[in-house]
Amino acid sequence: MTKVIVTSLNPAKIAAVETAFRSVFPDNDMTFEGISVSSDVADQPMTSEETLAGARNRVHNAKKVIDGNFYVGVEAGLDNPFTFAWMVIESSDRTGESRSASVPLPPQALKALETGKELGDVMDEMFNEENVKQKGGAIGMLTGHLLTRSSVYHQALILALIPFMHPNLFPPLDKNNPSQNHG
Repeated sequence: MTKVIVTSLNPAKIAAVETAFRSVFPDNDMTFEGISVSSDVADQPMTSEETLAGARNRVHNAKKVIDGNFYVGVEAGLDNPFTFAWMVIESSDRTGESRSASVPLPPQALKALETGKELGDVMDEMFNEENVKQKGGAIGMLTGHLLTRSSVYHQALILALIPFMHPNLFPPLDKNNPSQNHG
C-alpha cells in the first residue's frame, strides 16, 4: 500500500492531493494522511521564494516524524498582486515541484495582508464568511465558486507528479547533493 503524507490538516489541501494522486495512479492502493508540521516561514508567505521554501520545509519536517512513500507540501502565498501555491512532492528518490495558477487579489485585500493578516481571514472579512480557507479559499470567493482552492491545486499537483509519471525522463535524487532536483 502506498502511503501519501500531506503536510497539512486543511481538508481542501488533502482533497486536492488525494484527487490528483488517484487520477495519476488509478490502479495503486493508496492511503492519505494529513499531518501538521511547521513551514518555518511566516504564516502568510509574502513572496514566491518564501512560499516555495515553506512547501519544501514542510516536506523536510514531515520526513522527520512520519514514514511514507510520498510527502506532499502545499504552501499558499503571495506574489504581489497575486495569490498562488507551490506544490512539492518527494519520494525516497525523486522530487516534483509546480506552482499553481495565480489569482489576482483586490487592492483592499493586499493592503490588509501588508498589515500582517492572513489571506483566509481577509477573505472572511471581505465576503462576510467564516473559515474560507478550509472551504473554497480566496479562489472560490473571487470566482463565485467556479474554481476552488482544491480544483486549482489539483492541476498543479498533477504537474508536480510528472517526474513520478515519467521516471525515465527525470534523474533520481543524488543523495550526496540535497539541493539537486529542486525545480
